Amino acid sequence: MLLATFASLRWGEVTALRRSDIDLTAGTVRVRLAYIERSTGELVLGPPKSRAGRRTVGVPRLIVSALGEHLDTYVGAELDALVFSGVKGGPLRRSGFNPRTSWADVVRDMGVPGLHFHDLRHTGNMLAAGAGVGLKDLMARMGHDNVRAAMIYQHAVRGADKAITDAMDRRFDDHGCG
Repeated sequence: MLLATFASLRWGEVTALRRSDIDLTAGTVRVRLAYIERSTGELVLGPPKSRAGRRTVGVPRLIVSALGEHLDTYVGAELDALVFSGVKGGPLRRSGFNPRTSWADVVRDMGVPGLHFHDLRHTGNMLAAGAGVGLKDLMARMGHDNVRAAMIYQHAVRGADKAITDAMDRRFDDHGCG
């Protein structure tokens, strides 16, 4: 859940991650593949959802140690070992995730009943947008190749206008215009 949130990853991207995709020293996750579950139940491994979906995403220091513990405890030493796997070691399926994690109970106990896995990505994207970077940078982090898709995650951030004004003031002050 931490990685999905703080790296703004899609379900299929998270479930396709391999040990070799995680670089704890650099604090990055490389997104190369994604699983898609067809209506027949067949899992298909392929490229991410969009052309921009292949990317390397920074992971906040806040979760690097938890990610390292997860790798040490639950992930095989092989470079191609799945970071998150199903009960039998294969790819994690949506249908198995909720019961295996007691998702409904967990989110209820957290005080956010009805929270969906994709909401974690939305939260991560909102946190990234609050960092004050440009839309192109946010699109790259999210794996979006068009502005319309990225705009879904853009909401007015409380205090953003003040932060923008303060940044302009600092820039002008730095150039002796103040």
